[in-house]
Amino acid sequence: MKSGLLRRFATGKTVLLGAVLALVVPGTAYANTVSVTVKTPGATSGPASANSEISTHADCSSGLISGGGINQAIGTGSSVNGNHVNGTSPSSDGTTEYTGSTGVVGTDVTHWLGIGGSGGQVNASFSTTPYAMCFTSNLINHTQVVMNKANTPTVGATAGLVTATCPANTRLLGGGARTTPGNTGSLKTIASFPTFNNSAHAFGAKAAADGETNPDSWSAVGWDSGANGANYTYAYAICSGSGINVSGTTLKVRHTEVSGPTTGSTGQTATVGCGQGDGNLVSGGAAISGGSVTTTNFTGPGSGGDHLNGSFPSTSGGAAVSDGTTTAAYWPASAHTGGQSSPGTYTDAWALCANDGV
Repeated sequence: MKSGLLRRFATGKTVLLGAVLALVVPGTAYANTVSVTVKTPGATSGPASANSEISTHADCSSGLISGGGINQAIGTGSSVNGNHVNGTSPSSDGTTEYTGSTGVVGTDVTHWLGIGGSGGQVNASFSTTPYAMCFTSNLINHTQVVMNKANTPTVGATAGLVTATCPANTRLLGGGARTTPGNTGSLKTIASFPTFNNSAHAFGAKAAADGETNPDSWSAVGWDSGANGANYTYAYAICSGSGINVSGTTLKVRHTEVSGPTTGSTGQTATVGCGQGDGNLVSGGAAISGGSVTTTNFTGPGSGGDHLNGSFPSTSGGAAVSDGTTTAAYWPASAHTGGQSSPGTYTDAWALCANDGV
């Protein structure tokens, strides 16, 4: 009798220990509740006149903006050389821009602007398409927009760089850029990318490199072939809301750089994506540059007429995704020269991939 009782007791201990292990071991793995739905209204025709711009918007019916993009159809003939990105940036209502006082300028924003500009020539093929990255997370349920600006570039063919930094104890989710005025024809946005507000990254002048985690800032670069003292460049950082414990959240940077375009009136595309284990795509960036943007301070491309035509969520082949897509994992940069050759010019693309650790 005593022997049987001991056997039952020992068996009970084994079962109990197994139950404890069953609870503990799976608990070491965490799901990622970050998801993004891409929203776009499609293309809007224009700009339709020389030295002008057109503003379009994409809106989140659910979720919050974590970033956004723009894609321009550039048409044919010499006029394509002047069709460029003037802005890809957040908005409070789909029309209003954050261009006033710097700092935290908005919370829980759900609208994104795509602003396309033209040079001295236009054609009927021009169009501008905005993309909103509509973000949800069980952890990050509020966001904030930080804006910084500077009266730059005022000298021709000089990079006008501005950096916006997230508040302490928040996570950067994405960002945007804008240049004004929009009626000069030669001023444009040539870079919008994640970075860090530290000495290793020259406080935003060096971009975040492939594989780096948790950048805290976003830089924008304006570029003008001529001198204009009225030029302004704006940088926007989309950050997690205040009071959220983001210590378990990881934002992984993916970056690629390709040579070109270097010949006048030609384009180049670079595409990068989130890899297995990186998390889900929440935003991206693009640049046409002098190259080595993650190891040296940002320098402009080889010609004053160089510009961007696109920065948007895409397929692995670089094709823009459609409205309602929930599986976008890639981000291309579409760059183009003006009518002149552009030696030493490169095209850069960034993807920001998020895992909230929940």
